[in-house]
Amino acid sequence: MLKSRSYRRFYQEYKVSENDLVELVELTRYSPSARNAQPLKYFLSCDEKTNAKIFPTLAWAGYLTDWPGPEDGERPSAYIVMLLDTGIADNQYCDDGIAIQSILLGATEKGLGGCTIAAIDKKRLRTELNIPERFEILYVLAIGKPKEKVVIEDMKDNDFKYWRDSDGIHHVPKRSINEIIL
Repeated sequence: MLKSRSYRRFYQEYKVSENDLVELVELTRYSPSARNAQPLKYFLSCDEKTNAKIFPTLAWAGYLTDWPGPEDGERPSAYIVMLLDTGIADNQYCDDGIAIQSILLGATEKGLGGCTIAAIDKKRLRTELNIPERFEILYVLAIGKPKEKVVIEDMKDNDFKYWRDSDGIHHVPKRSINEIIL
């Protein structure tokens, strides 16, 4: 848990294999599912051509207003697009969060890292990847070998916004245990 962070810069030349992605999604099969409906499906990409279609549909790090996202050479080498199969259910309940955590913890175990992205041009992504209308696009998980250092620090004055220092270290404030337990 302590090693799993939201990474936004990667060693793009490090190739994540399709087998790695399949193994990460395999973890979701063993994760809990509301009503056991298992309505989540996944689109996997680890080739440069498909990655190049996905990348421009994503918005990166909203609090870093002067940063447009990872530059060429620091982009993810793989993506997992999480979809809701509306032919199975019209709601994912909590399955998405459980599955994301399973995937990201699995990635950490493999020496990889990731970032969950919800700011997506879903219409464009659907078109680029030819995703049928039956599947609702929920999130894109960027996966790769982390190139940045992310540190956790104590939150001060209820300021929860992450930030980068002059050395490029990404700082993530967290609330204290005393604040989150009533």
